[in-house]
Amino acid sequence: MHKKLRRMASLSFMALVTFGGGVSVVPAAERSVSLTQEPLVMRLSKDEFRIAFGINAERVAPSGCNGVIRYRVDWKTEDGVKRSEVRLVNYTVSPRASRAITVDRQYFDTAEGQHTTEVVKVSVDRITCLDVANARVPQIASAMTGQR
Repeated sequence: MHKKLRRMASLSFMALVTFGGGVSVVPAAERSVSLTQEPLVMRLSKDEFRIAFGINAERVAPSGCNGVIRYRVDWKTEDGVKRSEVRLVNYTVSPRASRAITVDRQYFDTAEGQHTTEVVKVSVDRITCLDVANARVPQIASAMTGQR
């Protein structure tokens, strides 16, 4: 059920962005952001992690932007089970700020706290950046995926 909801949320978000939904998107060349470094993974318990993303937003500093980071996490349990998951986390760059940070909270396990898991790799697939005036798009994505 959770995977089905996530899949529906992803499709709805893509449709909203693709077909506009009343939102104008500035070309990526003019509104680009990047990561300041590789994502930072922090372990909080056997299977609970925080993944922090530093965002370099010098090119959007005058007006700020809102966006979504789509990333993949490869992880494994202590008994050798390997998994890969795609996640979304939203972020906001305030006007006149050249950097921002967002942190995602995740649990990775096959049996709810029964294993000690290890995050093997975090890779970013895509980073979007929309004008602050169009802030509702990332918020909709966050509400649909249940991520904050």
